[in-house]
Amino acid sequence: MTSHADSPKGRARLAATIEAPHAQSLIITLILVNAVILGLETSPTVMANWGGLLMRLDQAILAVFVIELVIRLIAHGWRFFRDPWSVFDFIVITIALLPASGPFAVLRALRVLRVLRLLTMVPNMRRVVGGLLAAIPGLASVFGIISIIFYVAAVIATKLFGGQFPDWFGTLGSSAYTLFQVMTLESWSMGIVRPVMEVFPQAWIFFVLFILISTFTMLNLFIAVIVNAIQTEHDIEIRDKEASDPPSAEAQLRDEVRAMRDELQDLRRLMERQAAR
Repeated sequence: MTSHADSPKGRARLAATIEAPHAQSLIITLILVNAVILGLETSPTVMANWGGLLMRLDQAILAVFVIELVIRLIAHGWRFFRDPWSVFDFIVITIALLPASGPFAVLRALRVLRVLRLLTMVPNMRRVVGGLLAAIPGLASVFGIISIIFYVAAVIATKLFGGQFPDWFGTLGSSAYTLFQVMTLESWSMGIVRPVMEVFPQAWIFFVLFILISTFTMLNLFIAVIVNAIQTEHDIEIRDKEASDPPSAEAQLRDEVRAMRDELQDLRRLMERQAAR
């Protein structure tokens, strides 16, 4: 005989309970509290005075997370594992349950991964992460372009400046690293370019062109790809929500007014034809 929790209505009720706003707010609050606790555990002084209490609170919060995960598993069944965010939650909680002693001692530091559950709980954060993941193909193309630019610039810099500045431009690898520092604009002028210009006065042309291409153009292209992916993710989310939600009263009224207007236009055309006869 099927239990009440295993029935479709029971599962739907469990899903509605665990996904209710107040339940989600409670989980988010516990995640934030747990993050503070994990941070306090890094302090020897705090642990000496409050270590026992902090550990008990940590275990209690973990128990709540496990209960919430079990409820979601029961409510959604195997559909739970079709959602990447749910799988992420499952992995994070599973890591937290592994023993933090012996060969698994290093996993104790991974308990802080529970804080990453905020990414799955807060819709805006989830949208940003989804946009970043969706942007990976486009970012790969941009990364390929900037890699070619780096390679060409590193070869030129090695040929031009390697003899006089072997520490910065002596090899292709050192040139690429130096150009990466220039691209980040970290001490690029006083630390690298001006010393090079003392030997090669026209060297500023190469470095300014490299900065314009790599920093201002390519990095802005990175940002454009990410923003476009996030906007696309947001549009898809809105479209899915509109498709799943019933039409609002305002939308229904708008449709009725449009239908009445079409009927009046048809009636007017009919009257005009009758008058023409």
